[in-house]
Amino acid sequence: MNGARILVTRPAAQAENLCGLIESRGGVPVRFPTLEIAARQPEAQALRNAETSDWLIFTSSNAVDFAIPAFGGKMPGWRGARVAAVGAATADALRRAGCSVDCVPAGEFSSEGLLAEAAMQQVAGLRCTIVRGVGGREKLADGLRARGAEVAYLEVYSRNRPAADAGGLRAELQQKRLAAVTVTSVEALQNLVAMLDGEAIEPLRQVGLVVASDRIGQCAEQLGFERMAISPQATDAAILETLTTLLNGENSGGSN
Repeated sequence: MNGARILVTRPAAQAENLCGLIESRGGVPVRFPTLEIAARQPEAQALRNAETSDWLIFTSSNAVDFAIPAFGGKMPGWRGARVAAVGAATADALRRAGCSVDCVPAGEFSSEGLLAEAAMQQVAGLRCTIVRGVGGREKLADGLRARGAEVAYLEVYSRNRPAADAGGLRAELQQKRLAAVTVTSVEALQNLVAMLDGEAIEPLRQVGLVVASDRIGQCAEQLGFERMAISPQATDAAILETLTTLLNGENSGGSN
């Protein structure tokens, strides 16, 4: 990367691995978290519902990490619930927590990918609890309900916009020091734009952008970003490879 400065917008507690990978390739990570993740204690009834579900469906590694203390330190999979993960990183987090994973998308790591799996087809009459952060997409719940499942949410964390001073980032952009920006959620991208606001927005749109899904890419296009590459997965390794390709100029003509 020859000293290229890369903006990393992951939450502070989740940014170090990607930053280390960037440094290993000769880049300079510029840390600017645009999401702040905070624990949320669910209501007792929501926990009881989760513990008696047929399926526990985790939408992110954050959902796994914050569910463990919410459940009193031990995941409820031992009670007989089957466990699904929306992607590989989430599945890995579940396995580290001592849970076996019964369903994870073979290809696209998303709600759509999970809904396409065979195990998610015959769910009529089953109780499914989606473990997630506050808010988020309804695609997964809607798809399961359309197939006859009873769906509830267990929201174990919240996503907030950090109260950070963006002055240093504005200077980076105005001086054209950044080579690329990495973004792993729609909310993180929207927060980045909101946190900058004003004269720095146009320089931001001209910086190469690496996003972790087609959905984030569509949001970026709507926000006017000019150079973009879409990582095939949301893992740090995949983001790094996509970032390297973008910096090498192979995707400089537009989104892929």
